[in-house]
Amino acid sequence: MSETSNFNNIAMAVLSAALFAIGGKVLINEMSHEDSHAKPGFVLAVAKSDGAGGTAPAAAFSFAKIAELLPKANAEAGEDGFKKCAACHTNTKGGENKVGPNLWNIIGRPVGQAPGFAYSDSVKTKGGNWTWESLANYLHDPRGAIPGNKMAFAGIGDDADLSDMLAYLRKVGDKPADLPAAK
Repeated sequence: MSETSNFNNIAMAVLSAALFAIGGKVLINEMSHEDSHAKPGFVLAVAKSDGAGGTAPAAAFSFAKIAELLPKANAEAGEDGFKKCAACHTNTKGGENKVGPNLWNIIGRPVGQAPGFAYSDSVKTKGGNWTWESLANYLHDPRGAIPGNKMAFAGIGDDADLSDMLAYLRKVGDKPADLPAAK
């Protein structure tokens, strides 16, 4: 047998052994795989499907509960929660509109009336002002509160988180709006 043939056989044996070892390790890891991420880093709210292609109804919502929570709400936590909103909204006086309107002075402002923002017809025709209750309902379930609006956000389902967000939005204005009376 020639030296080249002998070398090729040895090289083939070494490569086969290495391939077998690596393949075995990968197979064992896949078979015993456990999810190492027990808690996701960032949770986005997503509307649940009802199985028929539509959206499941939102959980029961009570503004009375929000009105009770508002006096003790944490505006700093709401500011932290606003980071999700900042992808589409600004919140500074004279700030630009982005995908969504600027939210400075939102509480008490006419619905669908931010200067320079192209609202959907459903929001433009809603009428009225953003009261504590209408804003809470909208932030809890935007599609349920104003069907046909363009906001893709699924809503804030947790009452404490919603109260914190409202407390923060109260600070984002020229003069903080009076808190609603708890019922």
